[in-house]
Amino acid sequence: MTGSGELPAERWMQTIISYLLRGGVALSAVLVFAGGIIYLARHGLEMPEYRTFRGEPAEFCCLSGIAADAFSLRGRGLIGLGLLVLIATPVARVAFSVFSFLRLRDYKYVFITLIVFALLLYSLFFGMH
Repeated sequence: MTGSGELPAERWMQTIISYLLRGGVALSAVLVFAGGIIYLARHGLEMPEYRTFRGEPAEFCCLSGIAADAFSLRGRGLIGLGLLVLIATPVARVAFSVFSFLRLRDYKYVFITLIVFALLLYSLFFGMH
């Protein structure tokens, strides 16, 4: 046991989760910032057209379109990818927690975390239809 009363495996789990969260948020910020710079460099001087509503282009309605735009270094694609990374970060944290609790053989928390994970996935894929 360490001085704070935590087991080394629990401290390892908390350390990995903190790196996962910080890394996900940092990567998201870098992608959104880079996308914003590219977008403004290419479109910053254009006058907006407010008379006609134009929704998002079709390529931004699916993951493959966002990824294709991001890998083509288009500003909107990078911004979209950054936002997807930001959304995926807490989902990845919960997924990692399931495996961590399995490693610790804490099956009560495995069950609870799987319920949280299922609710997250349900809300992501079926929540706004």
